[in-house]
Amino acid sequence: MQQDHSGGCHCGELRYRIQAPLDDVAHCHCSICRRCSGGTITTWATIPLNAFTWLQGKPRSYHSSATCTRYFCPNCGAQLALFTTRSSDSIDITIATLDDPEQITVRRHIWVSTRLPWLHLDPQLPEEREEDY
Repeated sequence: MQQDHSGGCHCGELRYRIQAPLDDVAHCHCSICRRCSGGTITTWATIPLNAFTWLQGKPRSYHSSATCTRYFCPNCGAQLALFTTRSSDSIDITIATLDDPEQITVRRHIWVSTRLPWLHLDPQLPEEREEDY
């Protein structure tokens, strides 16, 4: 699996690099992700924190819960990353902000306990009521 990935926000102010395979990828159905993104789901890749580097720009941060900090572009508002103290050696990156998101394979659904009842997406994937860390 590819080890080097890059991405950034819509306006180009923020750029990042990942030097790790993207093999832990999940569709998140939680209500916090919906509110922060404005979308029905957010698809995240969880990677080792030491494999992630901001290349350009400085993101703004927002504490969306007691354990989570989200990082977004201060100019265009794109949400790019999430850090949780529940897994302090990793960081989550929004797949949609990768330069080549079509190359990624989603592995599971998380937080399906709060999934919108009318959303049916990838029914063959395993589901977690919340998220197993």
